[in-house]
Amino acid sequence: MAEIKEFVVNDRRKFTPEGDVRPDAPPSEPKAPRPETLQPVAPPPDEYNSSAKLNGPQAVPDKPAAEAEANPELPPPPTDEQTGQAKNAYDATVDRLDTAIRASNPGMERMPEMTFDRLIQSVYMQAILQLGGGAEPGQTPQIDLLGARQSIDMLSVLADKTKGNLSTQEDQLLQSALFEARMGFLEMTQLLARQAAAKQGPPPPPGGPSIVR
Repeated sequence: MAEIKEFVVNDRRKFTPEGDVRPDAPPSEPKAPRPETLQPVAPPPDEYNSSAKLNGPQAVPDKPAAEAEANPELPPPPTDEQTGQAKNAYDATVDRLDTAIRASNPGMERMPEMTFDRLIQSVYMQAILQLGGGAEPGQTPQIDLLGARQSIDMLSVLADKTKGNLSTQEDQLLQSALFEARMGFLEMTQLLARQAAAKQGPPPPPGGPSIVR
């Protein structure tokens, strides 16, 4: 028969049934400190910087800096002083140039000042020339459709950007120039389309327009 070992029961209760502390009770294990008593540990420098970037107060960049960051290829604008110096130097150079031209061409008047009307007329005439309007009689007009399109689009941009800021005369001049340039462009593209469709037929008469490539 197997030997029965004797078991010893130890009372590990700390208090008696009456609520008193037992003299033979084992010492209490130290409790873990409560969360509110823990001392904060400073994070490493890199971690601290990341936290500051995420949660700290953010500085609001000024508008020019934000625009420069959004358009990294755009150079910074000149200062007022630089703008004034460039204008003064330009005006002085223009005066010297006009003086030299009049000295070599007696009786020649000073070049007229640039105005909004002259600007519109210049872009309009450029479009007409690109559509072959400057060809001499009997010569084959050289057509630059892409160039004419850009010139007409320039007039369109001027009309959009200056809307509500022009006099009645300036607005009429701009709208008329834009209308006539667009109509000339449509007429020329239709003429070239008819010539391309008739390629299989007899050759076009001499003096017809040709596209500049």
